[in-house]
Amino acid sequence: MKRKIEIGLRIVMGLIYFVFGLNKFFGFIPLPEMPEAEANFIGALIATGFMFPLIAIVEIATGALLLAGRFVYAAAVVAMPVTLIIFLTHAFLAPSSIALTIVLLIANLYILLNRKEQLQAILAVK
Repeated sequence: MKRKIEIGLRIVMGLIYFVFGLNKFFGFIPLPEMPEAEANFIGALIATGFMFPLIAIVEIATGALLLAGRFVYAAAVVAMPVTLIIFLTHAFLAPSSIALTIVLLIANLYILLNRKEQLQAILAVK
């Protein structure tokens, strides 16, 4: 049962990251009107010239790995900082659109915590 839950969450998280990462480059999904604070934050990320594309590349790469079922734990570890930034951005700047980010955060945490032995291997002092 836990395996089926993880596969489902892995696919959901992979799709979200892969599709929205590609959307940052190609804009095939029109974005809804954003609150001013969120729009300013996204604008600042774009203005750096590198941060927005970097986030998009991380989303595309981790999404593809999650969908393929390859290097799942590594993808979840790399995706976690991006997931936290997305969640906190919505929590503080656009709380009305937080639902999808909660799903993303739960999926990421579940994958990380469901594979405790891999986490312990990373954190082991040798």
